[in-house]
Amino acid sequence: MARRNPERRAALVDAAIEVLAREGARGLTFRAVDTEAAVPPGTASNYFANRDDLLTQAGARVYERLQPDEDTIARQRTASPDRETYTQFMRELVGRISSFPTGYLALLELRLEATRRPALRAVLTERVRVDVAHNVTYHESTDLPGDATAVKLLILTLNWLIVEQLTLPDVFSEEERDALITAAVDRIVFP
Repeated sequence: MARRNPERRAALVDAAIEVLAREGARGLTFRAVDTEAAVPPGTASNYFANRDDLLTQAGARVYERLQPDEDTIARQRTASPDRETYTQFMRELVGRISSFPTGYLALLELRLEATRRPALRAVLTERVRVDVAHNVTYHESTDLPGDATAVKLLILTLNWLIVEQLTLPDVFSEEERDALITAAVDRIVFP
């Protein structure tokens, strides 16, 4: 029977994210999570049915932590839908994701692991589909320029820019990354 202490569970899932980012999916064990969370050995096994459960919950937690806060959402909803504002939104998005590097790296590890685990693939596929649909719906509800295809192209483009930034940070300077975000918005949304 899984334990129900939500704070302990969150700490264990956050520890799993750190282990995934540092050690990869193969290094994600209950023992490694217990060590990372600084809890007694065997604690993680009391909270998760199995390793797949832990992997799935780690992925869900990353998405939860990457969501913008209410103030950011409110500010974006009232901003003017012009090129400068749109570009600033994309810079903020890249910045928010890049400021949680272990979360994004853990997601990359989960995606790789999903190629070997059909159940995890199904969960991640659904999660990403929901995330893309949410982004398109949000975009349309705020009257921002561009269509659903533009939103999807920006997701794909900026995701790879973030991968470069987190895995090979010296490929592009900060100024080059900023210019690439501007160019992506200009070419995809305002052609």
